[in-house]
Amino acid sequence: MRNELTAQTMGPRVRAAALTHFPEVAESLGFDPREALRHAGLNLNLLKHPEQRISTDAVVALLEASAAGSGCATFGLRMAQSRKLSSFGVASMLITHQATLRDALVTTIENRYLFNESLAMELEEAGGVAILRQEVISTKPSPQAAELAVGVLFRMCSDLIGAQWRPSSVNFTHSAPSDLRLHRRVFACRLEFDSEFNGIVFAAADLAAPNPQADPAVARYARQLIESLSQQSQSHKHPIVPEVRKAIYLMLPTGRATVESVAQALGMSVRSMQRQLDEAGTSFTLLLNAVRSALAPRYLENPKFNLGRISERLGYSKQGSFTRWFTAQFGQLPSNWREREEARHHLHNQGRARAQGG
Repeated sequence: MRNELTAQTMGPRVRAAALTHFPEVAESLGFDPREALRHAGLNLNLLKHPEQRISTDAVVALLEASAAGSGCATFGLRMAQSRKLSSFGVASMLITHQATLRDALVTTIENRYLFNESLAMELEEAGGVAILRQEVISTKPSPQAAELAVGVLFRMCSDLIGAQWRPSSVNFTHSAPSDLRLHRRVFACRLEFDSEFNGIVFAAADLAAPNPQADPAVARYARQLIESLSQQSQSHKHPIVPEVRKAIYLMLPTGRATVESVAQALGMSVRSMQRQLDEAGTSFTLLLNAVRSALAPRYLENPKFNLGRISERLGYSKQGSFTRWFTAQFGQLPSNWREREEARHHLHNQGRARAQGG
């Protein structure tokens, strides 16, 4: 009971609706959903209360453990392929009745706190191309959570402007699984793994695509309903610290995680953001360093990322600057850290092979 309460209450939270289709996918793979949920400190009863908030980290742990336990590297994407707009809860009515894809995406970004407190999203346009970045901010990296989140977002866009929608690419920061048949069937466009971001790239002209389901009257009613609910609850008022952290996560790999750019992305002045961070007992520099400390080990675990590329993703123009920072932060050279982790993984895999062989 204690583990269950901890999993449901600590850290950033997401609606229990995030587990929609988890039991069905698990059972289709011959995997016991009840046991997996129990290990994550969760239970099937949560699906009866989709609006209940549960720990994002618990959901991430569940997805990764289920993918490993079932031997299915597409577990998260399998959950995503059957999702509908209604999975966004109270925000779904507002999103469904926006006039264009742009309006729907902006509305989703503005109201993402209603369904996932740990979701970072950004829409960028440049040179006729639109890039929709999305990150699930959790304690540990999760390819399953990334594919679930991007898969749900892809489905939302297709549902709004038509199944004929074809982005230029769908991008993931993790490496490609051995079997891409499901990815190709779900996305039907170019797939880019080991990318700089998780998200979707498409023609900026698509943002003006009309939504045939849009009803302005229903949209106004939905917005009034959300505003009414927000007035009754203070939970929508984001503390500045997690919002700045999420913005840094999104912008750091693209070299835009400066104090000015982050403040602009959050719709406030640099002075106002710094004042609020100071009141919260932290600073932009401290948060930037914390995000770098979380991302550096993840990048080093990917053998396809050389140290130069990792330096750039962490906002360093010179590899030497990254090496000095990493050594001060972790007490060893990044190359030594990578060698040690590779050796540890090798020993772990040998142990698993011996156990399976026995």
